[in-house]
Amino acid sequence: MKTNTALKETISKLNISSISNERKKVLNPFATYLNEKLSKKEPIQINFICTHNSRRSHLAQIWMQTLTAHFNMNSISCYSGGTEATALAKPAIKTLQKQGFQIESISEGNNPVYAVKFDENSHPVICFSKEYAHPFNPKSNFLAIMTCSEADGGCPFVSGSEKRIPITYEDPKLYDNTDLEEEKYLERSNQIATEMYYILNQL
Repeated sequence: MKTNTALKETISKLNISSISNERKKVLNPFATYLNEKLSKKEPIQINFICTHNSRRSHLAQIWMQTLTAHFNMNSISCYSGGTEATALAKPAIKTLQKQGFQIESISEGNNPVYAVKFDENSHPVICFSKEYAHPFNPKSNFLAIMTCSEADGGCPFVSGSEKRIPITYEDPKLYDNTDLEEEKYLERSNQIATEMYYILNQL
């Protein structure tokens, strides 16, 4: 994977020893699912689902797709969606840029579309807010990862999913337009990256 220096540095600083044993219990079913699929040599599709598909689900999608390339796991494809469509939050985009991702705006408007590149030779992750059943996402045989408690509680059944696993995160939106915005978005992105790294490191 030919990543730029800034993103390589971000990945090199991920510290999986910082994850508590209690949190690992939440993450391990994800690793178990992936191991079972890999052992059968089956393709893997993961849809990260949050209420608005604006922050946490996109961060999880981007980091997991980036780290699957880092670990040379080419059979894993990542998607994201919401229970409703809004827009990918600009502070999330700024955070990813600071961490080393190359991001281009493909279209503007109320729901912009972005191309997020983690590698100079790989296809970018195409990001925009959408419902989880949007045609851009897989219709069946996918793993649904619920990244927020609202979507987890409000979406007990995810149509088409093979399995549904809640791995929820605090919403950095709570700190929008405050002095802590930059710090909290970075904290959440790093947490998600570290936990995705931990999961893939179990395979």
